[in-house]
Amino acid sequence: MLPILTVAIAHEKDIVSARRRARQLARLLKFPDQDGTRIGTAVSEIARNAWAYGHGGKVEFAIDPEPPQTFRIQVTDQGPGIADVEAILAGRYKSSTGMGMGIVGARRLVDDFRMTSAPGQGTRVVLRKYLPAGHAAVTPKSLAALADQLALEPQDIYDEIRCQNQELLNTLEDVRRRDEDLSRINRELEDTNRGVVALYAELDQRAEQLRYADRMKTRFLSHMSHEFRTPLNAIVGLSRLLLKREAVAQNPDVAKEVTFIQQTALSLTEIVDDLLDLSKAESGKLTVQAAETNLNTLFATLRAMLRPLVGNNAVELVFEDASAIPPLVSDESKISQILRNLLSNALKFTERGEVRAAAVYDPERDMVTFTVSDTGIGIAKEHQERIFEEFAQLENPLQKNTKGTGLGLPLCRKLAELLGGTIAVESEPGAGSRFTVRIPRSYEAGARAPHGPQRTVLLIDDAEVSRYLLRQLLEGSFRLVEASGGAEGVELAWRLRPDLIMLDLNMPGLNGFEVLEKLRGGAETRGIPVVVVTGQKLDAHELELLGKQTVAVLRKEMLTGTEKLSIDFGPPVTVIPGYGGGTTWNG
Repeated sequence: MLPILTVAIAHEKDIVSARRRARQLARLLKFPDQDGTRIGTAVSEIARNAWAYGHGGKVEFAIDPEPPQTFRIQVTDQGPGIADVEAILAGRYKSSTGMGMGIVGARRLVDDFRMTSAPGQGTRVVLRKYLPAGHAAVTPKSLAALADQLALEPQDIYDEIRCQNQELLNTLEDVRRRDEDLSRINRELEDTNRGVVALYAELDQRAEQLRYADRMKTRFLSHMSHEFRTPLNAIVGLSRLLLKREAVAQNPDVAKEVTFIQQTALSLTEIVDDLLDLSKAESGKLTVQAAETNLNTLFATLRAMLRPLVGNNAVELVFEDASAIPPLVSDESKISQILRNLLSNALKFTERGEVRAAAVYDPERDMVTFTVSDTGIGIAKEHQERIFEEFAQLENPLQKNTKGTGLGLPLCRKLAELLGGTIAVESEPGAGSRFTVRIPRSYEAGARAPHGPQRTVLLIDDAEVSRYLLRQLLEGSFRLVEASGGAEGVELAWRLRPDLIMLDLNMPGLNGFEVLEKLRGGAETRGIPVVVVTGQKLDAHELELLGKQTVAVLRKEMLTGTEKLSIDFGPPVTVIPGYGGGTTWNG
């Protein structure tokens, strides 16, 4: 340690002298004015405590020579000491005299603050402030020059008081300016907040308008598709009759004109069918009829259906063997519609080479991946997302010869999402395209609603007619998954974590009571609400047991006159018709 000077604290005026020396040394050590004020204020507060509570003491100024060098001030006294230093430093100490507040404030003004004290042993406080960056290292020689400069400094304590008052005025002015700046910023923030609130309100309004327009578009497409279908079917039917008539058949020009009418009507019918399917998908009215599907049989059907589209021998339609893939439990018609659209597109835009369909099974994820690849014209990267937009058609010479609706690929995406899957494309102009469709092998294992999250209801009943009735009551409002037995139902509940279970009691094998016991015994299924739907007459003990384990018990005959079954997922879950909230019926 390199000592500089010591100031004794015997009178109140010595506090002012200590502060003045601290500020003078800070200036000579090249501290910024603001740091000098902080150092002087900290020394003044601790020196005042030494005089007021320690009956006097001393302030020692020095330099710690070890890098990084610090300006070191030590204040000591021989007073009664402080019993709870930790409470003071933590800011927990409360005193009517204000003791402790100056210490906490001084601690914030320096880089390092150490305080030791004990009853009867006095108090020692060490303050350190790192020398300014770029300051030359202080040596005994430079310290001697600093002491000479310090000796020339005036020692008028009244001048120090005036200086202190000036600093206080400057500080108050600085605080005033900051308050004005803060008020201005607050006003700007309030204006900005009002603008943001107005913007959000406008965005909400626009979003609602867009949702309304989307609903109206879907409704329009649905209604108009139905309205168009009848006259188009009539045109197609009448043109077929005309072509069979001898007078038309013997007149090539008339036959050609009627054929054009028929082809145009068929093209319009195709557009109407696509529009109707698309509107159903967007409105959530498309339902999945899951059944076991053999892929080899499906591929064979598609091969026969698409063979007429292979216009020349330069293009080969190839279906890879899919016999190793286990049967799918999904909607065969929708899978067929997706693949048919993809394959027909590939054949339209492939002049030579091949169009290939394949399927691969991933047993770990229980997913089936279909690929439709071709050696056709390909799609540029910037257009690969646009092709999934409704009515989007890319400019290409082949487009003139192959008319399309621009609805096939958007419909494929909707159908893939409905089955719980995805569709993607990889392509390069001139090198062909590869469309990939991934769907769960079992629809129940991973299907999701086409538009956002939808509540899942698991129906567990061995009677197919009962499940059919529940489907009619719930269809369109929920995603429905069915199990024809108790064991299958428990497995699906564990895998799917449905939002609600509709459970029959009288089933062969695992009955409803045993299913409830297994559900309540598993951490994953314990919290799933269960509604019992049964035709079984229940005794008092069974009613009491079900009342503790279910949210409602419904009689099957109660549902026969009901148009829809309303379920409010609460909390608590309420079922209408019925006696929701855990109330049971007495048979």
